[in-house]
Amino acid sequence: MITDNQTNFLYLADTLPIKYPDFYKRFENVLKNCNILFDFLPQTKDVWAVDYMPIQTDLNKFVRFVYNPSYLQTKKYLKTISDVDEICKAIGIETIKTDIIIDGGNVTRWTNKVIMTDRVFKDNPNYERKKLIKALHELLQVDKIYFVPEQPGDFTGHSDGMVRFVDEHTVIINEYKQEKEEFYRAFEIAIHNTGLDYITIPYNVYDNKSIEHANGDYINYLQMENTVIIPTFDIKEDDLAVRQLETIFIGQTIATVESNEIAYDGGILNCITWNIKTDKQNGR
Repeated sequence: MITDNQTNFLYLADTLPIKYPDFYKRFENVLKNCNILFDFLPQTKDVWAVDYMPIQTDLNKFVRFVYNPSYLQTKKYLKTISDVDEICKAIGIETIKTDIIIDGGNVTRWTNKVIMTDRVFKDNPNYERKKLIKALHELLQVDKIYFVPEQPGDFTGHSDGMVRFVDEHTVIINEYKQEKEEFYRAFEIAIHNTGLDYITIPYNVYDNKSIEHANGDYINYLQMENTVIIPTFDIKEDDLAVRQLETIFIGQTIATVESNEIAYDGGILNCITWNIKTDKQNGR
């Protein structure tokens, strides 16, 4: 499995500068200052690139899950589902296809392990649980797959806003003590059962006007080779979260970008990016 800290090229949806022009200008400047090479995915219909693009398991191996989430099953949102086959063809990427429905944002990964929420079982009712897990092991080429409960109120059911890997033995998790005790305890138990060490970082979405807003979720940062870009929201937790992540990722380039516009629509930096490892300068 290719990990985020091994990736050296970034793709953004070509809809991003159109839908969020002010945010894009800020983000573009940060990417250039961090010397991150990037390009645009053509013919996209929405900005959440990590969700519909394939999962990279090796240098030239990409697993193409079905992007057909339950939260897009209305006339308004069905038209936002991009033709991933055409996008991959345009950028010269061949994929291994499966009929399993998974969003990329629900695949938090390290070299030999993955963390997902239990949304994957709801989205694939035609698969018996053990067979689904076995298929995921084979497709993702990992030894361990851990499942955590999806967060109440998160319509996406993704893991990338809940937990991220630091290394093979350690993850970062959100400070969930303001959540309902039933969820908090279930999540705590699920993380404990992984056997992984964990570091808790600030999390404050509780002042947002809508439950769908992601403002205050710092764990949805962008990580690439030697670089971590952290979203900020002009709230009091910004400084503490940034300082803590600087300590966690000491020795790496750390940058920030104010991300309120995209967070209002439920996603942040990991959601809008598709970062891969490549031996080609232009990503293709």
